[in-house]
Amino acid sequence: MTEAGALEALVSQHVITAMKAHDAVRTTTLRLIKNALKNKAIEKREALTPTEEQQALATMIKQRRDSIDQFTKGNRPELAAKEAAEIVVIEEFLPKALDEAALSILVAEAVGEIAAASGQKPTLKEMGQVMKVVQARLQAASLRAEGRTVSEMVKKALAS
Repeated sequence: MTEAGALEALVSQHVITAMKAHDAVRTTTLRLIKNALKNKAIEKREALTPTEEQQALATMIKQRRDSIDQFTKGNRPELAAKEAAEIVVIEEFLPKALDEAALSILVAEAVGEIAAASGQKPTLKEMGQVMKVVQARLQAASLRAEGRTVSEMVKKALAS
């Protein structure tokens, strides 16, 4: 998926496959993905880069996680389950998510790198610097992690 618009074409193929399989949830979710990508491209007035496509999908996942929280608080488990099923479909088109153990190693390496550069262990004031290093490494390795999780791990690493 290196060329612009490749993800949208791939999603279109998956829509056809899901329709043939009579998988309503998957078809609906794939159409939502396709529309989100198309709307983002229209808003930008040019084709999306792969990074922008990933950001659009990450935003969709974040919206669904927020919805799950609201539906759970509102005692609507059937709607929360529907949102969770949509997240599974959306995640198929994103790079592999990093597990917590690997993410904590990455955070520790970033803290060590900044400590070596400055000569002392970074404090919470340098959290932004550490976050930039972690995000850059994630992007370079074509991995992803939720920003909130990265932030919590960086805080924990800097506090200890």
